Amino acid sequence: MTDLSGIHNELKFYITAPHDCSYLGDRLAVTLFADPERKLDATTISTLHEMGFRRSGCLFYTPRCPECRACIPTRIAVNEFRPDRSQRRNLKLNSDLEIRVIEPRFSDAHIDLYRRYVRARHPGDSMDVEEREQIERFFVCDWAEIQLMEFLKDGRTIAVSVIDLLHSGLSAVYTFFDPDEARRAPGVFAVQCMIEEAKRRHLPYLYLGYLIHKCPKMAYKSRYQPLQEFHTGSWLNLKK
Repeated sequence: MTDLSGIHNELKFYITAPHDCSYLGDRLAVTLFADPERKLDATTISTLHEMGFRRSGCLFYTPRCPECRACIPTRIAVNEFRPDRSQRRNLKLNSDLEIRVIEPRFSDAHIDLYRRYVRARHPGDSMDVEEREQIERFFVCDWAEIQLMEFLKDGRTIAVSVIDLLHSGLSAVYTFFDPDEARRAPGVFAVQCMIEEAKRRHLPYLYLGYLIHKCPKMAYKSRYQPLQEFHTGSWLNLKK
């Protein structure tokens, strides 16, 4: 159970009714979220992440399922991370890419890239939408500090990562990429680049979101070691 006593006492929290789980199809989920009408300051946003919350648009949420603890908040202590052999190969394979960190303004190329990615990788998912306004609503929040990490090959954008800037680190919100470039494993490269960006900013952690061992699309986080996991109110450094 997450202790919310460290959050400003004027911030209200709400809990949903049980609903179908997006990750484990045989289970019901319950979600706790911070007051969606409240504009949060940078300190509160950082504290929520440190308590296992995630951001989607302007909504900060965390699972609060009474009979399931499958969603484990994770983060990487960036100065302790050492790439394994596969991750080193990934760095070499993508060494021809240009990397830029830019303001969170989505170009037409970004929107088209997102649409292609979701159609190819997650068709029918809740994020499989067409309208620019809907897509931007997933990622942008006027009062959160957000940047984009853009990956380019010969001037063409092949991947984009949405990143939150926190007091204690960076948060990897979402990465999407050109399905035709899947052989590069752009998601793996993006995580390694975000680790380096956190180091460059002298920030200790990269927050990766929820590890779900029984869900392949969420289990990849265990490949980044040593990985810290949030259990019963504390971050634990669990080496695999």
